[in-house]
Amino acid sequence: MEEIRHNITDYESFYQEFSIDVPGYYNFGYDVIDHWADIDRNKLAMIWVDQKGLEKKYTFRDLRNLSIQAANILLKYEINKGDRVLIMLHRIPEWWIFVIALIKLGAVVCPCPTMLTPHDLKYRINAGKFQMVITDIENSGKIEEICKECPTIRSRMLIDGDLPNWISYHYELLYPAPVSRHTISSLSPIRTKASDPMLIYFTSGTTADPKMVLHDNSYPLGHITTARLWQDLQSNDLHFTSSDTGWAKCAWGKIFGQWIEGACIFVYDSRGKFKATELLPIIEHYEITTFCCPPTIYRMLIIADLKKYDLRSLRHCVSAGEPLNPEVIRIWKEETGLSIFEGYGQSETCCCIATFPCMKQKPGSMGKPMPGWRIELHDEGGNPVSDGEEGRIAISLKPRPVGLFLEYLDNPEANAESFTDDFYYTGDKAYRDEDGYLWFVGRDDDVIKSSGYRIGPFEVESALLEHPAVQESAVIGVPDPLRGTVVKAFIILHDGYDPSDSLKKDIQRFVQEVTAPYKYPRVIEFVTELPKTLSGKIRRGELRKREEELFNLGSKKR
Repeated sequence: MEEIRHNITDYESFYQEFSIDVPGYYNFGYDVIDHWADIDRNKLAMIWVDQKGLEKKYTFRDLRNLSIQAANILLKYEINKGDRVLIMLHRIPEWWIFVIALIKLGAVVCPCPTMLTPHDLKYRINAGKFQMVITDIENSGKIEEICKECPTIRSRMLIDGDLPNWISYHYELLYPAPVSRHTISSLSPIRTKASDPMLIYFTSGTTADPKMVLHDNSYPLGHITTARLWQDLQSNDLHFTSSDTGWAKCAWGKIFGQWIEGACIFVYDSRGKFKATELLPIIEHYEITTFCCPPTIYRMLIIADLKKYDLRSLRHCVSAGEPLNPEVIRIWKEETGLSIFEGYGQSETCCCIATFPCMKQKPGSMGKPMPGWRIELHDEGGNPVSDGEEGRIAISLKPRPVGLFLEYLDNPEANAESFTDDFYYTGDKAYRDEDGYLWFVGRDDDVIKSSGYRIGPFEVESALLEHPAVQESAVIGVPDPLRGTVVKAFIILHDGYDPSDSLKKDIQRFVQEVTAPYKYPRVIEFVTELPKTLSGKIRRGELRKREEELFNLGSKKR
């Protein structure tokens, strides 16, 4: 693998000429991590810091050796090519070590956020038929609670401690046992085709349980454009993406494209509520050069006194996850001198629409299609729409872009709905202006994007219905000055329950316990009826329209 720099000075010509060659056999662990380790034994891959100031640094050579060690432990416990492993860890170095190890083995890895509940995990493990779970002491109780109801699990591994019936990573490091089959190394790698399955993400829907998004071993190559073109990375950069390890945004900014480019990633292992005052001194101290975070964090950062910090090391800033308010872009530019370049994509894709450094920036626009991605806007009949007209975002499959997911695993209905007439329909809507810039309109399927998270109304409504007071509910996203969008629930109560602030708080606490905390409704309104279609489906669009009108009316009065 040789480093090739692509300096985009003219978008249109570059878009026509760019392509990514995918070899028949490809493995990110060997072809990227071990490659850099061989080229330069001292090349830095990761700087990791926790909230107490503890710091660790890893070279690519460190990651090569540690991942081989981890892979041999996995082999000992019969994790082989094609086996599925769920990994749920905070932002600790072991997450990267084991993800690389699993990729080297040809196993299929499924990263999950640590905030998932036992209910969430049981669904995911059984739907994905996972053979192993890798987690920590803090989250082990969730697995203990449901493992007897998950028959495919053969083994469980703890990264940071010892429990009965669990594999202890630390014990395996202290007292390694002989590997029963063979050891893996750079000299005798387990070969994987680029088309072999590598990664599963769960993504939320509105009328069903989360879907399994399946990526193959070519997926990391798709993030060449994410890192090189959108994030503008070079091999001497120190890149910081604020995402948690359980989300696809981690794949966008904390592993694949960055390490293909040979850049160093910065990992801040923050726990608990985010504080802008924590982040800014770190950017200053470590001299971060390229930075990516969701609009929610940018909105918090501009409230802080940015002039207190020396942010001169920053040279390029990007944002994705939800539309960025133009006012935030303006203030960030005034305070730092830097623009924020927006990007768009999903768990199913790489960054496929973006504003690039060579382009004129239009605040609020997603930008233009990524080189290698042919994107159109279609009406409901699959016909291209005119400039200025709202349409469904459709990604052409001729040719199929490198980095687009293979399929929704074990879900033919979702595949049939999303893949039609040689296009993949993202479920989002946008319009295109006269200059070819795309502007996000909203979700076609009601998925809520709040603080960078994708939240399916079905999951929240299902949790609400488990509360004894809730007879029926409808969940939507509503505008919020700080977070952009928050979850709001319209609730019809059972007889015998009266609306009150204390009941609202009780329902909110209940949802936080039943499902992941980030999904709970921050706003609750008790109602006596919900708008529905003749077939009985809730008309969430009508609720959203009403809330947007109220929000706009309130903004005008202010």
